[in-house]
Amino acid sequence: MPFKFNASRRDKFAKPKYRVTNWAEYNEALRQRGDVTVWFSEDAVSRWCAVRSGKRGGQQRYSDLAIETCLTLRAVFGLPLRQTQGFVRSLLRLMQADLPVSDFSTLCRRSPSLQIAPDTRTASGPIALVVDSTGLRVHGGREWMREKHGLPKARKIWRKLHIGFDLESGELVASCLTPQHVGDTGALPDLLAEVSGRVRRFIGDGAYDGVPTGVTIRQAFGSDVELIIPPPKNAVPGNCQARNAHIDMITETGRMAWQKATGYGQRSRGEAQIGRYKQLIGQELRSCNMETQATEARIAVNALNRMTRLGRAAYQRVA
Repeated sequence: MPFKFNASRRDKFAKPKYRVTNWAEYNEALRQRGDVTVWFSEDAVSRWCAVRSGKRGGQQRYSDLAIETCLTLRAVFGLPLRQTQGFVRSLLRLMQADLPVSDFSTLCRRSPSLQIAPDTRTASGPIALVVDSTGLRVHGGREWMREKHGLPKARKIWRKLHIGFDLESGELVASCLTPQHVGDTGALPDLLAEVSGRVRRFIGDGAYDGVPTGVTIRQAFGSDVELIIPPPKNAVPGNCQARNAHIDMITETGRMAWQKATGYGQRSRGEAQIGRYKQLIGQELRSCNMETQATEARIAVNALNRMTRLGRAAYQRVA
């Protein structure tokens, strides 16, 4: 990879230093992330109970917003389902709100079919989209039993979380959870379908290189979208003119010069968002089946976007 070009000589280069220029706003944003009122608003209380459907049979007691609020608190504060029920019950008691609290079995049953409220996008113009993916473990909890009683080790199951990151707003504008055997290019059509608005630049790693991937991206965002995808070392020119231009530039000036000229180094900000997800939410999924895991990942991504809107750190490079 281009950013690892000087990895063997990294100790000979001075590491760039940055300083935060908006400490007051950023500190307040960090405080608000732990403020319960940010996640449990008056709007959620007013729309807590479900509206009657008008049909015969049993009626839902809790609205989708109520279930989503409980699951969001679970994701942000890292709570099991039973502790989530007790946490929400205590919040309603402190707020003196006479509302029922969903039990843990209802939260588990409603999760696969939950209609999550669409996340509002703050950016209005064309965006620069960075796409990347990572693996999330599926919680098993039987490692101690296998080690103590000599049970055969089961094959670990994990999922792949694909994200689309907006460089301007710092938000995750798209997310998709797939099984482990689905590659990056296989999940790309579903991921791009979630991006609302125009995209002027697409940045991805070498896994997205290829003519079929370029066709998929241009069908989704138009023919004028700029593709910043590094071709492999043994790449040969083909039918795509933009890819041929990247190959010629790398041959003439080298990969490091191509990276600086095209802005490919901005892809590291997408990797930073993956690290942020695993640091704040966790490296594993607590749910058992695929449908519930997809809901869990989508709620976690929306929670990260809400944290971003509270405030971001503004950095300035120190010479």
